Amino acid sequence: MRKVLVITYYWPPAGGPGVQRWLKFVKYLRNFGIEPVVYIPENPNYPIIDTSLIDEIPEGIKIYQSPIKEPYRWAALLSPKKTKRISSGIISTKNQSFLEKALLWVRGNFFIPDARKNWVKPSIEYLTEIISSEAIDTIITTGPPHSVHLIGHGLKAKHHLKWMADFRDPWTSIGYHKKLKLTKSSEKKHKSLERLVLNGADKIIVTSAATKKEFEELTNTPIEVITNGYDLDAHANESLELDMKFTISHIGSLLTGRNPSNLWSVLGEIVQENKDFRAVFELQLIGVVSSDVLENMYGHGLQPYLRLHDYVSHEEAIKLQQKSQVLLLVEINSPETAGIIPGKVFEYLAAQRPILAIGPKGWDAGTIIDECEAGEVFDYTDRTGLKTMILDWFMTYQSGELKLASKNIENYSRKTLTSRLAKILR
Repeated sequence: MRKVLVITYYWPPAGGPGVQRWLKFVKYLRNFGIEPVVYIPENPNYPIIDTSLIDEIPEGIKIYQSPIKEPYRWAALLSPKKTKRISSGIISTKNQSFLEKALLWVRGNFFIPDARKNWVKPSIEYLTEIISSEAIDTIITTGPPHSVHLIGHGLKAKHHLKWMADFRDPWTSIGYHKKLKLTKSSEKKHKSLERLVLNGADKIIVTSAATKKEFEELTNTPIEVITNGYDLDAHANESLELDMKFTISHIGSLLTGRNPSNLWSVLGEIVQENKDFRAVFELQLIGVVSSDVLENMYGHGLQPYLRLHDYVSHEEAIKLQQKSQVLLLVEINSPETAGIIPGKVFEYLAAQRPILAIGPKGWDAGTIIDECEAGEVFDYTDRTGLKTMILDWFMTYQSGELKLASKNIENYSRKTLTSRLAKILR
């Protein structure tokens, strides 16, 4: 069986969306005649931990590890909470303290492309023997962190290898990049490294058509789109009863910018106008919610209807999705986020509950929802259509018939997507 080396920073027990993509590819690659060998850091500083994902690592997979030195461990001594948020890419632009500004400046200008840069050279040295002993002829790097791609670049220069660079997110155009307080020279270096990777890889994989279009302006390297997806095994739970209340649930972070005031306003109006709605409505938020988003909700009278949860395991998140009456998907209202397809959209598809999506015009995630007839998509200016849709769904819920007849969601199963990846690798 042909072997490929997968180089990734995120791996169980890491939680959050960053770990899911390659954990699932590794799970299914053997089905298509490819044996994955995995390389990860030995002592990573993961901002989110989900030990339940350890059980999903396929039996017998070879996993190599080497130590990593990360500045976040030292920065956490100054401010654990702020350091954790910055390491997750969660950067608030409101009321930043002097310490937070300093941490961002240091992160952006001293650690290029990111805080895992010190893992690059040791990894190239460590993997040289592994590539030989495992007879590896193809390596795959996945970022962010994009410093992982520099490991791929170094290995390709040193060995006769094929190198595939997988971008789960864009590099210099992603939202938090502009918040790093970069100097002009630092920004120039980021762009230089981005071009180095894009032009050095033999193949580039991206998760959205918008990212492919962006990268095609920078390189002639062949680019393929393989989106994220859902795992049929993870959704094979016993049939779960729906919530008795009219729950609208959002899974994941709701941070500054990801704040649809039109939705909070519409829900506030319906609560005031419709006593039946008021009696059963619940807005369930699972994950970090920034203070300004909460204040916006409170301003529209929604505080009594909020149910807030901290981070839950992936397994528990899937159950909450399947039980919810409506699933909420929100993206920042910016042209730069039109290509962002959150991993949870595919979990939402698999849950087969109506999706209420609010995001920028031309949003790739909205296109997928429309194609699968899995819900309704609105922009940040629409109020009339949004209110009508919520009330229509509520009336259907009252009759016990709020169901979804989506189609073609099997195109986004992890096994189907892995078959596409295997075809590219072959």
